[in-house]
Order: sequence, then C-alpha cells, then structure tokens
Amino acid sequence: MNEGVRPGFATLLEGWRQLERAGRVVLRETLVGSPVRSLHYVDLRRDLPHQVLLSAGVHGDEPVSGWSLLSLVRDGLLDPHFGYRIWICTNPTGLDLGTRENIDGRDINRSYVRGGLTPEARVVMRASRGERYALALDLHEDFESEGFYLYEPVVAQTAPYGRAILREILEAGFRLQPLDEGFDLGYPSVERGYPPGAAAALRSLEMGRVLPDIAAECAYFAEGLPLTMFLLRHGAKRALTFETPRRAAWDDRIAMHRIAVVTALAQLERVEGG
Repeated sequence: MNEGVRPGFATLLEGWRQLERAGRVVLRETLVGSPVRSLHYVDLRRDLPHQVLLSAGVHGDEPVSGWSLLSLVRDGLLDPHFGYRIWICTNPTGLDLGTRENIDGRDINRSYVRGGLTPEARVVMRASRGERYALALDLHEDFESEGFYLYEPVVAQTAPYGRAILREILEAGFRLQPLDEGFDLGYPSVERGYPPGAAAALRSLEMGRVLPDIAAECAYFAEGLPLTMFLLRHGAKRALTFETPRRAAWDDRIAMHRIAVVTALAQLERVEGG
C-alpha cells in the first residue's frame, strides 16, 4: 500500500467483494441511520461451539486495522477450530473522512450504552443480542506510540492472552510500547482536573499491556462504553484491544495485527480446547 494514499472504504470493501466473488465469504450489509450509510460483516463457521468476534475501523484515522482483518481472511490465517463474526469496518464514514469520529462527529467507541449513542453502535448492538463469544478482538492504531501495545481487561483475576501475544511481537522483531503515567491512554489525568493517582484505580500497566479493571472502567465510561467493554458485559468471555504504532510502516502495522490475532487464537485453543 502506498503510504501517501489514504485508502477509502470503497477500496477496502472491494477487497472483501473479491473474496465474496471467489466464494470464500458472504458479505452481509446493514443500513445505518441518516445520512444513510452501511455496515458490513462476515460470518464464518457459525455452527462451531466457540465463536470469536473480530472488529476494525471504529476510528477512521486508524486505517490499517481494516486492511489487517482483510489480510487475515484472505491469507487463511484464522484458526479453523472457531467460528467468526467479522465487522470489516465499524466507521466507514470516518475512514473516508480520515477522522476519529463518524460523519456525525461522534466517537463510536464511546457510544456503546443502552439504546446506543450512534447509529453504528446500535447496529452492532442489535446484531450482538443473544450472541456468546469466547473472545472479542478489536484492532486499532495509536498516533503517539512507538511500539505495539494491547488492552487486556482482567476477568476472574486472570489475563491469559497478552503475554503470549507480546512475546510473539518481540520475536518478530517489533517493539513494544513502554507504558507509564506519562503515556496518554485517555484515562483521568491531573491536567483534566482529576486528583493524582485517579487513573490507577482503573487499570494497571506493564510493558506493552494495559490491564483494565472492568467494573471501574464501566463506571468511568458510563456515558458510553468502548465496544470491548460493552461486549464483556453482554456476551464475551474475554475481549482485547490491539494498538499498532501509526508511525510505523503500513506493512509492519499489518504484520503486528496479524501476529496478535493469530497468537490470540492459538491461546484461545489452549484455553477452550478448540
């Protein structure tokens, strides 16, 4: 991909259409709100006992995430022991605009709450009703980071996925992002009027890994949850968010996402038994 050209949603969608024409996937389309737009998803092997949700593109200025999902399916890298629901891009208007927000100026990843605060969130929420996922993975990019990192909410006092993922990222020759109180993760800060140490109640930090406390985060984001936190409350056993460094080369960012997803699925097979 030419780094100087921002690929729009139509180009990404055509990549999925090519897979559909080859008989490898069936794209499903749902109309969203006004102005009219669409969200697309793919279901694979939905009859299997353990299901995984994959999503990308909730922030339109993080374009590589959607292309990473496409490459995983195109290259046959998804573990065949599991079924999948794949949201190919949950903010297509933001992707075309190159903005974090959708065309309405809303951050979709702060809109998952009862009733949904954005039309895109309402579509995903309706489609998720009654679904049960062993694992949900949401792909992102970070403009400030120099290396890869992930969010792994602690469930039942355990977080069994992140360390294996980070090890594989390092072994592939990529950097991890050091995380400390000086790195902006979007949590409360003194500059925003919060008392010192307020963020520590929400999460702990390791090299390359943020370990959120689910209950504390849900209270903090009460106005509207990120997708992964919503899914943890409504149908997912585990949910991780992957962040690649926006400053890295396009192909390197895709490679990091591919490693992270493939390793997470390998861990899921160990945890759930395939």
